[in-house]
Parts: sequence; structure tokens; C-alpha cells
Amino acid sequence: MIIGIEGKILKKEPTFLHIKTNSGLVYKVNVSLFTSSSINTDDIFLHTTLIIREDHHTLFGFLEMAEKNIFDTVVKLNGIGPSTALAICSTLTPSAFASALMNQQIEAFTRVPGIGPKNAKRLLVELSDFSLETMDGGTINNAQSEAMMALESLGFKKERIKKVLTTCKSTETTLLIKEALKKLG
Repeated sequence: MIIGIEGKILKKEPTFLHIKTNSGLVYKVNVSLFTSSSINTDDIFLHTTLIIREDHHTLFGFLEMAEKNIFDTVVKLNGIGPSTALAICSTLTPSAFASALMNQQIEAFTRVPGIGPKNAKRLLVELSDFSLETMDGGTINNAQSEAMMALESLGFKKERIKKVLTTCKSTETTLLIKEALKKLG
């Protein structure tokens, strides 16, 4: 499994790069528009996902691990292929994706080419139990996850807790729980 690639960029297009490694091999790596626009040097390291199909092997690269995590999760969903998953990563930043998922914003997902209202609703349902920690590479820190567990044990719904925790300013678990309880109550 190829999990990363480092080398020199020989060709850069909006949706793919040709990267020459130190061994002399040149790889075509598909990238999101956000990754492509963030590249400002010839030497690069990308986190990668290799998709193997019967007729081809395709390499997808990401500057941020959070973007790769979103791609890896979304591409596993029924009816979402690598092209659509890359379109999601090109349309929504990791924080915008996390926010849209947490707030159940169908319109955010319908902006993605190839996803209509019906597929957007299905996407939200299938990703409803998805951890924001995994998705956004750290949207929820330890204090927030401890607070979430404590609030869940008090009987609050997970979706509601996630929404409230994103608006809280505290960084310590006890203060975070108190602040969230005020907003939940």
C-alpha cells in the first residue's frame, strides 16, 4: 500500500500532478482543487490513497491528513466513487465538511458536482455516526471527547452535543461540561 509520495513536481494541472521520485519513477497523482491550489513549491510530500480496480490503479494525494481521512471515508460509501469523493474534497474544506455534517446541511453537499438532494440526504444518514476526530484530524480534542461522553451519559443526544460543543470556548473538561450544560439546558 502506498501511503505517501515525496518528489519533484514535473507537471501540475488543477486536478492532477506528475511527481518524479528520487528513484526516477514518475507517478500521476490525482489531487483535490484545495491541495492543488495550496502547492507553491516543486518539492512535495503528499499523503496518498491507492485505489485498485480491475482495469487501473489510481493514486490520490492530499497535503492535509484531514482531507485524506474524508476521502477515505466517503469513498467507502455505497454509490460514491473516487471521482465523487475527490469532488467532495474539492468543494468542501475539512472544516466545512465537518460543519455541514454536524449541522446536517444538505445544501452544502448538493453543491458538490454529481450529488443531488437525494444522495446528499443519504450521505448525511450514512455518515451520522462518523467521528469528527477522524474526519477533521482533530476537530474534537480530548477535553471535548471527555465532555461529549459525560454529556451522553446524562442523556443528551450525540448530534445535539456535537453542535453545542463547537460553540463552546472552554478548553478544560469540567469548564467545557459546565458551559455545554448551560447551552443544552
